[in-house]
Amino acid sequence: MSYYTEVAKSGNARAGVIKTAHGEIQTPIFMPVGTRASVKCMWGHELEELGAQIILGNTYHLYLRPGHELIEQVGGGLHGFMNWNKPILTDSGGYQVFSLSAINKLSEEGVTFQSHIDGSYHLISPEKSMEIQKALGSDIVMAFDECPALPATKEKLRESMELTLRWAKRCKDYELKEHQRLFGIIQGGLHFDLRSECMERLKEMDFPGFALGGLSVGEKNDEMVEFLDNFVHTMPDEKPRYLMGVGKPLDVLNGIRAGLDMFDCVLPTRNARNGQFLTSHGPISIKKEKFKFDTLPPDPECECKVCKNYSRSYIRHLFNVGEYLAGQMISYHNLHFYLNMVKEAREAIIADKFDEYYTNFYNKYSSNEWS
Repeated sequence: MSYYTEVAKSGNARAGVIKTAHGEIQTPIFMPVGTRASVKCMWGHELEELGAQIILGNTYHLYLRPGHELIEQVGGGLHGFMNWNKPILTDSGGYQVFSLSAINKLSEEGVTFQSHIDGSYHLISPEKSMEIQKALGSDIVMAFDECPALPATKEKLRESMELTLRWAKRCKDYELKEHQRLFGIIQGGLHFDLRSECMERLKEMDFPGFALGGLSVGEKNDEMVEFLDNFVHTMPDEKPRYLMGVGKPLDVLNGIRAGLDMFDCVLPTRNARNGQFLTSHGPISIKKEKFKFDTLPPDPECECKVCKNYSRSYIRHLFNVGEYLAGQMISYHNLHFYLNMVKEAREAIIADKFDEYYTNFYNKYSSNEWS
């Protein structure tokens, strides 16, 4: 079997298999974000119980604390360090350098930035990003890129794209561990011609997979959806397609419809810590007074262990008195929601009924009738 195999299509939506050293990934897939070698509020065995096939680690955060050398020395890499035996993807650290650092200086060499933790100065270059990710031992490594915020001029986006391509070549020239696969990142904002040019030039470098970066960073949602519908089907059929950092449930569903395979977002666990349940009829805020005496499960149509065993009233109480268990419960449910959604989407693609699934899910979720 090749690295990626497409097994079914329904319209532009597709189901496939990515083969890694730590197991196969059935796509389309949502990847829980384990920023600091932990998916917030979740035990590893719970992630397995939920059917998580791959998780993310964050290069920037793990470089600063506890350090990639320590992770390699103690655990032989991230898998051993956190006792996770399934695939791991690590991002390059580029997005965090630009979004978290109050002071950063961009140059051809890389980015000099000030740590958000202690103010110390660091340089992450393409080679440094590869060094960190090599030590972490992730199965999928992301090239180091510049992620410009939108809106930006086309001239600025071209400059950024050219730098990203030069950095991509330097990443490709760096020798990783044998089991690691490096994905190239396609930049270019919402400009079809820039994105197409970037993709063609990355294809010449022969990356095993491609990611779309620089979306959900300031553009309007309908602009992103339109762009994905027009662009994704032009990406290579024989390689995985990853939409970085996106997004809300309907964003993921729209991405699947466009032909994307892989998604990640901190939303299910971050919003959980703010009391938001994602349900089949739209999100609900468990903090609301209306749920004080509500004996229904958070989502009566959900089969997860939280919804099978606990009421809205009880979880509202836990949240309002500051019990950590509330965040754990809502995180568990929200990750179940995402992973179940992509599982059902895959089944619908294989049955060639994705449009029907999309319409039913979209209409029900958009109703917000429980909010």
